[in-house]
Amino acid sequence: MTQQKVRCLILACGNTLRSDDGVGPWLAEWAEERFRSETGVFVLIRQQWTPELAEDIARSESVLFIDCSIDCAPGSVNLTPVEPVAATQGLATHHQGAPQLLALARELYGSVPANAQLVTIGAGSTELGESFSDPVLDALPEACRLIEKTVLHLLIP
Repeated sequence: MTQQKVRCLILACGNTLRSDDGVGPWLAEWAEERFRSETGVFVLIRQQWTPELAEDIARSESVLFIDCSIDCAPGSVNLTPVEPVAATQGLATHHQGAPQLLALARELYGSVPANAQLVTIGAGSTELGESFSDPVLDALPEACRLIEKTVLHLLIP
């Protein structure tokens, strides 16, 4: 990522070979295309969120995390604010959650975005496969509208 501040970082994770787990990358690719002409929107897609992302987060005015969730109903679309929360059992080097990444950005770089949100889409299946379950397919238009509305809101000065 650039050394300059980014107005809105879209940070998605998921495995595109694990059915609904790939919805985060799919939505991030949609957002990258949708906001291609917008100045200040930067999209990063990872299979997992790792500590290295703290630097990108620290350089962002706002961040929108996108991921699937096995903790909510398949196809449900949720937007929740994210606050920094340090990991409770030492530093995990393999996978970090959104709150832990914010805490790491604050700890290492002395900066966190003014606004951090998490969009989750309830997963119906994370089995091997490259297609989404019916509930996730049905939820894609709603998720796209929510991401669009949220990013546009974050870009308004």
